[in-house]
Amino acid sequence: MVSSEGLHGVSSEANWRQNFPEGDLWVFGYGSLIWKPPPHYDQRVPGYINGYVRRTDHRGTPENPGRVLTVIDREFWETLDDPLAHHETSSTATVWGAAYHIPASHANEVRHYLDVREIDGYTDHYTPFHPVLTSKGSDATDTPSTPITCMVYIGQPSNPQFLRDPALRDQQAVAEVISRGEGQSGKNAEYLFMLEKALEGLGFGNAEMHVTDLVRRVKALQKEEDVAQEEADAQRELDQSWHPSE
Repeated sequence: MVSSEGLHGVSSEANWRQNFPEGDLWVFGYGSLIWKPPPHYDQRVPGYINGYVRRTDHRGTPENPGRVLTVIDREFWETLDDPLAHHETSSTATVWGAAYHIPASHANEVRHYLDVREIDGYTDHYTPFHPVLTSKGSDATDTPSTPITCMVYIGQPSNPQFLRDPALRDQQAVAEVISRGEGQSGKNAEYLFMLEKALEGLGFGNAEMHVTDLVRRVKALQKEEDVAQEEADAQRELDQSWHPSE
């Protein structure tokens, strides 16, 4: 993923206290949080949130532009000219990922950590998260069976980096930027490949059409040996993030 600079906001402590009166925290990860989880978590649960769609946002510098995946409100998304609109058939969009539980002893610390890491151009929302029991992805033996409230960082249209031009949001245009983007955090294609592999690792396979379609397009634009190297790098980083002691 290409590095970025911008104004950092802060999550609302009042919202956090209202939604988690006991002082703990559940946070939903839909991007790099899946393979680089927050510190101090004691449960990771695969599942999904409704009412949002996963789409592409701008990240990077003018010299080395890149793209990352964000989630936006379904209601706002419906006002956009989205090239993928015909694929959204349900009345509520579904975004797959993982929820992390942070105990009260570290919740405020982790909230501030995530503000620095995640909130550049984003705001914190609180929404029901639906756990899904799979053969992969869960670190907990007592996985919740009913929806739980989660904090999630949402991309805002007020963000100056938001892709408003429909031509820039076109899947092929996005794939072309990703295929050549590179920055301090590595190659943009590697970020995309890690996201696909992380979702597969949670047991969701090809549930995210937006991601799998981008992967297919990026691979078609790159040399076979480059794809093989970036996929290998993505798998190695994913393995190290999820199994650091192995």
